[in-house]
Amino acid sequence: MRELRAEAGLSGSELGTRCGWTHSKSSLIENARTPPTPDDIRRWCEACGAGGQARDIIAQSQNAQSLHTEWRRRARTGLKQLQHSYVPLFRSTRLFRVYSATLLPHFVQTEGYAAGLLTAISEFREIPNDVAEAMAARMQRNQILREPGRRYVLLVEESALRHQLADTEAMAAQLGYLMTAGAMPAVSLGIIPMAIGHRPQWPLETFHMYDDTLVSIELLSARVTLTQPSEIALYAKAFTALQTMAVYGPDARALVMNAVAALH
Repeated sequence: MRELRAEAGLSGSELGTRCGWTHSKSSLIENARTPPTPDDIRRWCEACGAGGQARDIIAQSQNAQSLHTEWRRRARTGLKQLQHSYVPLFRSTRLFRVYSATLLPHFVQTEGYAAGLLTAISEFREIPNDVAEAMAARMQRNQILREPGRRYVLLVEESALRHQLADTEAMAAQLGYLMTAGAMPAVSLGIIPMAIGHRPQWPLETFHMYDDTLVSIELLSARVTLTQPSEIALYAKAFTALQTMAVYGPDARALVMNAVAALH
C-alpha cells in the first residue's frame, strides 16, 4: 500500500485527506501497526487511482495470517486430525482441479499407497504415529469422489506413476485403481507423458484448485493457501496449459499399464 501511495505521488497527509482520515492512520496502516479494513483498502486504492487492485489487496490482507501454515503445528497431534480438517472445504467445493508431478492425487489413492505415503510423512516429521487412523480417515474422506454434483479434473505427470511409495503388490493395486477411478463419469484423468516433444508449461509444484476461490500448494514445510483472484487466475492459466500436454482415455491407460509392467 505504501508503494501505491508513492506511485501516485501522494504524501501521507494528502492520502489521509482523500480517504477522509488523519495522517496518523495512514502511517499506522503503512507500518503494519493497524490492520486495514476492506473499506480502508478500497478508499486507499481509489485515492491512489488504483481501484482495480483493491480486490487482490483485500484478499491478501484477509489471508495474511493463514497464508503460510506450518505443517508441524497443524499435525502436532498426528495425521488423522489433518485429514479431517479438509472436510468442510471439500464439502463446499464443486470443481476440483489437481496437478501433481510427484504423487497420485489423494482422491484416487488406495489404502496401501496412502499407508506407505503417510508412514513416510509421519517418520520424517517425527510426529505421533496414527497412520492407521489417518489412512482410514483419508479413505472415508475420499468417498466424496462417488457423490453426485462434483467434478474432478486430475492431471498427473507420468513420473508420478513410477515413484514406488509402497510395496510392489500395493503399487500394482494402486495403478489398477487409478484406471478404474479415471473412468468414473465425474473424473477426468490426464497424464502428461515424460517423452512429450514440447512443453509450453514446465513441471510445477503440486497444487489443488477448489472452484475458482482457493489454490492450495503443499510444500515440504508448509501448506500455502492462495485466495487472491490474480494468483488464482495464474494457476488456472497454468492448469489449462498443462491440460493441453496430457493424454487421456486409452493413451493414458497405456502409460499406466507401462508403469505396472515396470514393477515386475
